Amino acid sequence: MGLVRKVQPVKLIVAMLANKIALLETAEELLAKKFGAIDYNSRVLEFNVTDYYRDEMGDNLLRKFISFKQLVPPSRLREIKLYTNRLEKRFINNNSRDINLDPGYINEGKVVLVSTKDSLQRLYLGRGIYGEVTLYLKGGEYQDLVWTYPDYKSLEYKSVFGEIRALFRKQIGR
Repeated sequence: MGLVRKVQPVKLIVAMLANKIALLETAEELLAKKFGAIDYNSRVLEFNVTDYYRDEMGDNLLRKFISFKQLVPPSRLREIKLYTNRLEKRFINNNSRDINLDPGYINEGKVVLVSTKDSLQRLYLGRGIYGEVTLYLKGGEYQDLVWTYPDYKSLEYKSVFGEIRALFRKQIGR
């Protein structure tokens, strides 16, 4: 029998996707009001690996990652996703989202994302929210999984996650 251990807090991240820098900035301000100080801001990245969001959000999409100084229990991820969904609704224009906010977390060994969509690799977290390990760490490098989104496989994204992980490790004294 395994012993139940105290769960270590994790580094909250949010992947933001929009077609205007101003929308990313506004969302960032609103997220900081809810989750506290932001301690990591990626540069704005072009999102051009898929046209999945084109019909809803248009062309020339921009991606940005942020993380928050305050560590959170991983069990909060479901409620955080429900909040970001409500926040997205504030940016609906002509029945289409202008921004996509995907929260997740980074800990010592993985990048976890949450979704409202079920899939074979996703575990149900309750209230219509699912979680998945998107990348895992092996030999000091993030590794893809069969279901890892194409943009998350990029060295650029993995570098961002490595920088956020370094902040996390410093916070937990490693």
